[in-house]
Amino acid sequence: MSKFYLTTAIPYVNAKPHIGHALEFVQCDVIARYHRLIGDETRLLSGADENALKNVQAAEKAGKPIQEFVDENSQAFIDLSKAYHVQIDVFQRGSDKEKHYPASQKLWELCNNNGDIYQKEYEGLYCVGCEMFYAEDELDEQGECFHHPGKKLEKVSEKNYFFKLSKYQEQILDLITKDTLKIIPRERKNEILGFLKEPLQDISISRTNERAKNWGVPVPGDDTQKMYVWFDALNIYQSGVGFGWDDEQYKTWWPADAQVIGKDIIRFHAVYWPAFLLSAGLQPPRQLYVHGFITSQGQKMSKTVGNVIDPITFLEKYGVDAVRYYLLREVPSGKDGDVSDDRFKEVYNADLANGLGNLISRVAKLAHKHDLMIPVRNRPNQLMEDVGALVRDFKFDKALEVIWMSIANLDKYINRKEPWRQTKQESLKTLQEIIIGIEGLASLVDIGEALQPFLPQTAEKMLKQFGGEKVTIQQPYFKRL
Repeated sequence: MSKFYLTTAIPYVNAKPHIGHALEFVQCDVIARYHRLIGDETRLLSGADENALKNVQAAEKAGKPIQEFVDENSQAFIDLSKAYHVQIDVFQRGSDKEKHYPASQKLWELCNNNGDIYQKEYEGLYCVGCEMFYAEDELDEQGECFHHPGKKLEKVSEKNYFFKLSKYQEQILDLITKDTLKIIPRERKNEILGFLKEPLQDISISRTNERAKNWGVPVPGDDTQKMYVWFDALNIYQSGVGFGWDDEQYKTWWPADAQVIGKDIIRFHAVYWPAFLLSAGLQPPRQLYVHGFITSQGQKMSKTVGNVIDPITFLEKYGVDAVRYYLLREVPSGKDGDVSDDRFKEVYNADLANGLGNLISRVAKLAHKHDLMIPVRNRPNQLMEDVGALVRDFKFDKALEVIWMSIANLDKYINRKEPWRQTKQESLKTLQEIIIGIEGLASLVDIGEALQPFLPQTAEKMLKQFGGEKVTIQQPYFKRL
């Protein structure tokens, strides 16, 4: 049995989750479910970046103690994952003093013992939204961060601890060039390779207690400083699987086989994170899959524009598997995708109600009418193999496209054979072919198995309905909107 360790990004919990978080959770769930299906010992980790300055500021604005504030918002992310039927094995929080604090202090000490941490006076422009310092030439014409336009940067001057990022430039370049750390899609790999053409600057990895509002992981040996958010937040990927508190568990799971992130945090994961690990004498992750953003009606979601989609409201309106399908099919792998009510209804009716749902109803009614006995299937599921190859390449939209092509082929086969016009014996043979399959035609059971990572409820119903000795009649899977 192989192991497969997968992580989502670790979201800030300064606000409730949005539909983009749902997309990432669902993509990771598909990968994890697939690896469980093929027998891999699988662990999916998510968590909460709770030590960010933006969390402190949001708690102050809400008039709540910071711990109470992050407790509430972290729970909202856990609730979101459960609502979308995402099977998270570990949810590691940044404020966890039992596991995460010692793990992050251990990482610090390993880097420090290697001579890669030093202290100096520093002045720079800080974006609270990104939790990152920027040089002036990295900002837009208004002197603002490209990811957070309209928000002025803070001019910060203080004595911090710095990490020798510049020391690891060539090693990181080598890791990425040779795909030892594989970045998918290729355009994101090229983006990082372009960034690495310029000399790397050492980065701040701490802030004063005063600026941190005394919140966060203490710097070992200096009670006046807290760790800078990215140094401790990235380490959640390790602290959740034993680093610093259970060596055997850590050896079992690390390095991560795949880490799924959004395109706005690629620099932290493709440059900073491997540098910290190299410095500490630890292995970098094997793969980074970088997804795009979700837009609404062609625009970035914003409260001002009024196009923000609440992921729970959307779910309650349309159902779990329907929303999972839309996010996985309509957001192209590695690119931005749009979510709107109009497009959702169009896709739902065409693919789910009229496509899969109608096919199931037609076959079930005929099979029930003829009292069909289903023989044991003794052929491999080629569709599952084809879909699995696409999942391993993070091509979720293409995987569903292949499944829906199989659904369309079954529809054509039924229409060509016209089992409702055949003799009973001929009709039974046709229905058996449709349900358990013949060479070159994916069956309903094949489709049900292939759908398990994507639409788990639907797949379970299909396999129960068509996987026993007799076909049962069920309520429509997807009622037309």
